Amino acid sequence: MIPETLLAPSAAQRVAIPRRYLMCPPDHFAVTYSINPWMDPDEPVDASLAARQWEALRDAYLDLGHQVETIKPIEGLPDMVFAANGATVVGGKVLGASFRNEERQAEGPAYMEWFRKNGFAEIHDPQFINEGEGDFLVAPGANGHSAGDWILAGHGFRSDPNAHLEAQEFFGMPVIGLRLVDPRYYHLDTAIAVLDKETIAYYPEAFSPGSQAVLRTLYPDAVVATAEDAAVFGLNAVSDGLHVLLPQAATGLAARLAERGYQPIGVDLSELLKAGGSVKCCTLELRS
Repeated sequence: MIPETLLAPSAAQRVAIPRRYLMCPPDHFAVTYSINPWMDPDEPVDASLAARQWEALRDAYLDLGHQVETIKPIEGLPDMVFAANGATVVGGKVLGASFRNEERQAEGPAYMEWFRKNGFAEIHDPQFINEGEGDFLVAPGANGHSAGDWILAGHGFRSDPNAHLEAQEFFGMPVIGLRLVDPRYYHLDTAIAVLDKETIAYYPEAFSPGSQAVLRTLYPDAVVATAEDAAVFGLNAVSDGLHVLLPQAATGLAARLAERGYQPIGVDLSELLKAGGSVKCCTLELRS
């Protein structure tokens, strides 16, 4: 007989925590350049379908009781829809983003202006390149620690490792660097999903051997995604502790989440995936 303490929590035991999100409508979404392996300017994009898919994601958050605020998109910034890259917010403190690619650099100031106009007083202009919650994930404190004990921070393709220390000093939280090695998973939020105060889901092969060892040590009970689910951006997901919104094509990962007592909600963001983004990319959490 398996001890009760070793059984996965049921959905009844998990708790959905209301969240506050910032999103950006895809009014100017297009794929006009290529800065990651997913982007092909020669592949047609249906802007109307992208808008409907984005609206369905926003409505799903609202139906779950979450608060959604929006930032006005700027013409000429087609990737501004990926709000997660715009900043990192912890305890009402805002660390701005600085983008590696010239095509996205104007997004950083645009998001900072929104924060300054919307009551966020403690704002830090970044010195080093960091692409917001694309590479900074506020993570659960595993092994008995409290939630928000640390930030998991990705590097290898976009964010500068020097930004890890910058974030640690600004937020006063430990920052754990993780090296990404597969260019398809160029941001940390394409290879890890934070599920709740105890658990993450991740795709090991996206990381260097040393980073894989770190993740096994920190999260021995993590949900491990398959190559098939990672390839449809299944880990670019958002969890409120009970509900997990993820790409609907990630059926295997959804089944494993359900076995753990989560309630997976499949979302179709196939048009936005043409630019290398999905659920989490569209969603910046405003942590007060």
